[in-house]
Amino acid sequence: MSAKLANRIATIVIIAVAIFIVAILAGLLGYILIRGLGHVSWDFLTSVPQTIRAGGGIGPQLFNSIFLLVLTLLITVPLGVGAGIYMSEYAKANRFTDFIRLVVEVLSSFPSIVVGLFGLLVLVHYFGLGYSLFAGALALTVFNLPLMVRITEQAIRAVPKEQKEASLALGLSRWKTITSIMLPIAMPNILTGTILASGRVFGEAAALLFTAGMSSPRLDFTNWNPFSPTSPLNPFRPAETLAVHIWKINSEGLAPDAAQIAAGASAVLVIVVLLFNFTARFIGGYIHRKFTASR
Repeated sequence: MSAKLANRIATIVIIAVAIFIVAILAGLLGYILIRGLGHVSWDFLTSVPQTIRAGGGIGPQLFNSIFLLVLTLLITVPLGVGAGIYMSEYAKANRFTDFIRLVVEVLSSFPSIVVGLFGLLVLVHYFGLGYSLFAGALALTVFNLPLMVRITEQAIRAVPKEQKEASLALGLSRWKTITSIMLPIAMPNILTGTILASGRVFGEAAALLFTAGMSSPRLDFTNWNPFSPTSPLNPFRPAETLAVHIWKINSEGLAPDAAQIAAGASAVLVIVVLLFNFTARFIGGYIHRKFTASR
């Protein structure tokens, strides 16, 4: 077989695999959206769920999912980016740093149910946080922190060495070089890690069953006191997220229209994830252009 023919065959195989993967994704998204969008309405997005009669909505669960995402990213992103910068720019190559990388790899492969049980024993009971959004956010941080650390470290290391050396040669400090030169260049890859972490927050259910809980108090959306038990902004209240609600309503089967609610909630969850991904990429691209003066 000639090299030209082998190259053509390899190209066709790679393109076919790519088309197959895109077709699977498009089919999955199409099935979820077509099956669920017919049950989505404004009342469905804003009303409270019903367990004994038809017509329930997902308003509190949708808000809880977005609120949990914000809490988790507020904890994960600063810690992950800071640890990634330390591992790439400040930590010396020795057995201790190799051990840290090993611990990060091990944490990233932990089953979600194990992290949930850890959160139940340590966060919920030992530290007395109870079933709460904050306990759920800390449990999800255990998932997402290794991902953010590794991606940030690799993104910083991928910055061309010449740009770092030129900045240092001009008299900029190491920290100024990191914040003004290296981080803007690494921003697209760091943003990718943030999007992957947010996807796990939206879709995680097992760990949240043991930390955030499977029920929510009746929320008063006119009460913005974060210390009130009925305030939606209270991070120490129990909260049922959208993914947990989908599992719960399918497993209990108490509502007459449980299948329709689950289908609609699944479609909303997919749409929210897509909107977050596109918005995050747009903001990340804007920040990258702003800091690098590119068009």
